[in-house]
Amino acid sequence: MELIYHTWSWYISGFIIGLIMLILIYFGKSFGMSSNLRTLCSIAGAGKKVAFFSFDWKSQRWNLAVVAGAMLGGFVATHYLSDASNVSINPETIAQLEMMNIDAPQGKLMPDALFSNQVFESPRSILILIIGGVLIGFGSRYAGGCTSGHAISGLSNLQLPSLIAVMGFFIGGLIMAHFILPLIV
Repeated sequence: MELIYHTWSWYISGFIIGLIMLILIYFGKSFGMSSNLRTLCSIAGAGKKVAFFSFDWKSQRWNLAVVAGAMLGGFVATHYLSDASNVSINPETIAQLEMMNIDAPQGKLMPDALFSNQVFESPRSILILIIGGVLIGFGSRYAGGCTSGHAISGLSNLQLPSLIAVMGFFIGGLIMAHFILPLIV
């Protein structure tokens, strides 16, 4: 049991993800989370109003099980299996976070200044969350998928658009971390 209480090394997690991708490729399936929003909208009847949502959603039922499993797994991991005592964060990163008034995680995976419920107390924070959510939704639709779909599924299928999208994700993440985050925190 001790093995599952701690965070896993990248090579163990990566191997498991790679194994899952091989199984999906074998069965002719592709993985991605953002495509499930389209499936849910189709189930709700949006296909009657918008042609984009008019498709055979029943062929994507298996992917909805992936979403349910991710949500259930996240809940179980957070509430029952979270012991981040073996997570080490570079001291330089902690110093940079402190310069932006972000507390060190102190044994947690996420700092409270960014991931606690107190972000909902400020109208500015709520506005930032709404704008960020709209931009992520637009970006994943415009790019033809989300980070998990492109980076995991698309790259494993050697798709050039996925490589371009993943490079864009990394560039956007660097811009956010180095230039935008210091302005909004």
